[in-house]
Amino acid sequence: MLSREETLETRIESSREALDAWVREVVGWHFDPATGCPFWLDYAKRLDWDPRRDIGSYEDLMRFGFFEDEALRGGPVSRWVPRGLAGRPVYVFETGGSTGVPKSRINVEDFRVDYELFSRTLPDEFFPPGADWLSLGPTGPRRLRLAVEHLAQHRGGICFMVDLDPRWVIKLVRMGQPRMAEAYKQHVVEQGLTLLRAHENIRCLFTTPKLLEALCEKISLKKAGITGVFCGGTEMTPQFHRFAVEELLEGAYFAPTYGNTLMGLAVHKPRREGDDYAVIYYPPAPRALIEVVDPDEPARVVGYGETGRVRLTTLTREFFMPRFLERDEAEREPPCDAYPWDGVRNVRPFSRLQTTVVEGVY
Repeated sequence: MLSREETLETRIESSREALDAWVREVVGWHFDPATGCPFWLDYAKRLDWDPRRDIGSYEDLMRFGFFEDEALRGGPVSRWVPRGLAGRPVYVFETGGSTGVPKSRINVEDFRVDYELFSRTLPDEFFPPGADWLSLGPTGPRRLRLAVEHLAQHRGGICFMVDLDPRWVIKLVRMGQPRMAEAYKQHVVEQGLTLLRAHENIRCLFTTPKLLEALCEKISLKKAGITGVFCGGTEMTPQFHRFAVEELLEGAYFAPTYGNTLMGLAVHKPRREGDDYAVIYYPPAPRALIEVVDPDEPARVVGYGETGRVRLTTLTREFFMPRFLERDEAEREPPCDAYPWDGVRNVRPFSRLQTTVVEGVY
């Protein structure tokens, strides 16, 4: 009988083989003139090598260098639509836009697939099938608007939404209007309270750390009937994790996530003894991979437990983005039983970036 270590080692090897096979399939799709998107087909014309022939594994993606996200700012966004998906309805989702022109990413089915995979990690005991949801977070052109709604529908419920424009909050903060920003946050929370009081079947909540804290200042989640909280945002820290579990949630299940428009959704490792309240995430491999790299030598992955910059690769038929250096840093986390690939611990803004990012209500 195999030991636990041998079994995990075998699963790590199998996941790597599956990743390499998926890389070959995705690269083959995006660089095939019949199925690829104009951006990558034009890119290939400037190469003296053939990605379909020369990319055989995940490690081979180093031949692309590092992806520059400026390519995602501005239009025409149609250059990112794969020919193999021609005729399908296309969504366009934007990043927050806190540092200028927002990055855009097209979607056809990816947001549904990502959240259906995430749904498998939610315990039915706390996120009951058929229960309704409240989404108290960013709306407008952000992926969350449709993704959380699809999650609720996928689990048999209905999703109630609020109006929230985080760019207005960012603008207020930059204008030196913190009181107005706070007033807007309270306006958003009041919208959520109105929905909670009016619809008694709401059992599940999506929100951000700041909005969760503001909501809990107004109401008892337990009395409101909330049994599961899915939470994401840049303010997720071990300190907030402890605060949420021990003081805010009143027994509700806490499911923190690390996600963005470009990656999808990295799920939180279930907390076990010894993890304390560290926030540990694993990406949805092989659809996306997160690595922690040396900031001074971003081609080199750091050792387990070491700190570095987050490097993201996204691999779907809708979107190919190899080796993008995020604005985040974290510690490298080893594979575990549930996720036999690398994860990240305690993600936070990259300390070396000089630009001050206003996070607003997140």
